[in-house]
Amino acid sequence: MTADRSHCLVVGVGAGTGLACVRRFADGGYKVSMIARHGARLQSFADGIEQATAYPADIADLAGYRAALQRIVAEQGLPAKVIYNAALATFAPYTDLDTELFERNFRVNTTGLLVTAQELAPGMVERGGGALVVTGNTGAMRGTPRFVGFSPTKASQRILAESLARELGPQGLHVAYVVIDAMIDMPMVRERLVDKPDDFFAKPADIAGEVFHTAHQPPSTRSFLVEIRPHGEPW
Repeated sequence: MTADRSHCLVVGVGAGTGLACVRRFADGGYKVSMIARHGARLQSFADGIEQATAYPADIADLAGYRAALQRIVAEQGLPAKVIYNAALATFAPYTDLDTELFERNFRVNTTGLLVTAQELAPGMVERGGGALVVTGNTGAMRGTPRFVGFSPTKASQRILAESLARELGPQGLHVAYVVIDAMIDMPMVRERLVDKPDDFFAKPADIAGEVFHTAHQPPSTRSFLVEIRPHGEPW
């Protein structure tokens, strides 16, 4: 990595939004640390991006996740930008929902965000600010059948992010929540929706571009809640 590059941390790197954010910030002049559960896949991503470093960690193991954040700071320095893209979901009727999975999803989607803020925000504030951008989705705004194992965890994540924004914003740290009201253009999604036209899907690179923009808003015009969707999406 280039020593004089600013540092960005992307938490939750899969083949869609997370990886696109890594690429966008690397292209934008950052060295990028990446966190995801699957070490081999994460390393394969890092191998293809010159400015990226893989840090495998399971957020559901909160102690291990804290240790990973501390290692990243020790090795790469405190990040200037943090993108929290981690998400776990369980889709089932409420009568069949495993409560252990329900609580696991809260731990990753909400408690993991709190741990991220606890570990990184005080130092970022002391240094002069930065940005923490959280990616959400439609489930953060409304509940629907079979989303009982997901929507409550994303709604709580949004409220946590708002609470952090109201506390940390006056201290110079920009916290924002980007609601992605869309099906994201990834192979696994395309396989399920083969009859949909190309413009039905949100492109990961375009999502990452909006995340990058939000993370770089000037202090006089900062957003908290950002909603993005394809032009044809009904809402």
